[in-house]
Order: sequence, then structure tokens, then C-alpha cells
Amino acid sequence: MATASAEKVNLEAKSPYEMRVHLGDDVPEVDVRSALKTGDMGFLHSYTTGSAVDGPGIRVVAWTTACMFRCQYCHNPDTWTLSNGIPVTLERAIDGVRKYAHGLKLMHGGFTLSGGEPLMQDRFAVRLLAAVKAMGVHTAMETNGFFGDKLSDEELKNIDLVILDMKAFTAEQHERVTGIKDNAEVFHFARRLAELKRPMWLRYVLVPGLTDVDEEMEQMAKFAASLGVIERVEILPFHQLGEYKWERLKLDYKLLDTKPPSGERVANAIGIFQAAGLNAC
Repeated sequence: MATASAEKVNLEAKSPYEMRVHLGDDVPEVDVRSALKTGDMGFLHSYTTGSAVDGPGIRVVAWTTACMFRCQYCHNPDTWTLSNGIPVTLERAIDGVRKYAHGLKLMHGGFTLSGGEPLMQDRFAVRLLAAVKAMGVHTAMETNGFFGDKLSDEELKNIDLVILDMKAFTAEQHERVTGIKDNAEVFHFARRLAELKRPMWLRYVLVPGLTDVDEEMEQMAKFAASLGVIERVEILPFHQLGEYKWERLKLDYKLLDTKPPSGERVANAIGIFQAAGLNAC
């Protein structure tokens, strides 16, 4: 389980862009497998507090490690690998939220589980979100949706808001952006949430030359509007805050010369989703 050295690592980070690697390297493989099966332990990059951009109100955000996608624009590639995270017992993770619970409720905020991809550690995610929900704190999970079938309908009831990061609409574009062509499971999860009447936000990262494609966004907007449960669409302009991580990890960063999108292109993207009847910003 979690090592003594891991217990000394501060869970809270000043920023989610902080570089963290190899913090779980000394966890035996048998304990990793047990953790993934039971959820008794998780691997976390960090907690950040006071976030106003990861769900409604002021929030505490836990960033998990491990992700199946390799998005070209990822600003936290150190979260791709499970063992880069801090091995944290479920109890420690719960305590990390409990001390803020009263304030979060007063500020109409809550707790958001993000990543990485939280559903790479689905049992830990389920148990942590259920414990936070039991505190009376609003819960949200930011996910790419690829492993949505790992959650039962009953488990989804402990997630007040799903923030779905949609990378692309067509399979070809999805492969270009993430390295994985099959995105059928993402659509399946979105439709399932709609059938269950679960509230959703949609996030889309706007990258010049990569995702700033009107046809893609038009199809995505039409699909999102058809669901009937999308409360908000957030267009996130590309930035270079994570570029240094790609360099330090010796990864092939294809967007080194890419600039943030212009205000005009951001407005265009927002307009496409608004034209479909969605609340976009």
C-alpha cells in the first residue's frame, strides 16, 4: 500500500501545472493491482484548492494519474503514467476534502475529480466521490468518457456533474488529436448520461491547426444539443503552460510553434455552439 515516503509528500500543489514524476515508483506491482481492483489506494498528482474553473463555485480539485489518450495539446503529460502519482490511501484522500467541506458548502462550491483520466482508477474514483457526496458536498468528475461503462447507474448518482472533455467528433480527427481512433465509447457514455438525465458540461480545447475546425465543432454542437442535458459548453483556448513538461519528459511535442487562438476564432467557436442552442462561453 502507500509507502511511508509517500505519506510525507504534500498533496496540495500551488498549481496543477507543477511537475511531479516517479512518486509511486516504489509501490510493488501486487499493491498496484490490488489498488486498481479495490480502490483502497489511488495515485494522485495533487490537490489544488480555490479553483473557480472546474465546476460551479469554488472547488477543491484532485488530479489523478494515468490516461489512455495522448492528446497533442495535453498540458500535464506527467499525469499519463500511473506511477508518477503519489500513492494515497482512500482515507487520506477523503480527509483531504473533509477539512474543506464546510467552506465548500458555504461557497456553493464542491469537489472535482480530474486527471489524467479518473476512470483509469475507477474503483478509487467511485469510492472517493461517494464519500464526498456523503459529506453533503457537490461532486463533479472531469473525464474523457472513454471508460464510462466502468460506472454503474447507481454509482453515477454520486456524481452531481459530469464534465465531458470531448476531443473530436469524427474517428479520424479523434485519432489525430489523441492517438486513439475509436471514440464510439465516448458517444455511448454521453448518450447514457442523457438517458439517465445526469447534468453535464462539455469542454473543448481550441487549438489552431488542430481542433479549430468548423465542421468538427458543428457536428459536435449538434450532437451535444441533442442530448438535452448539457448545461454549459466551455471553449478552452490552447496555451503553452505545459510545454516545459514535454521537454523535461523528452516527449515529441508537435505544437511547439502553435500560438493561442485569436479572440476572433474563440468567438467563432463559441458562436457555433450557441447557434445549436447551447449555453457556450
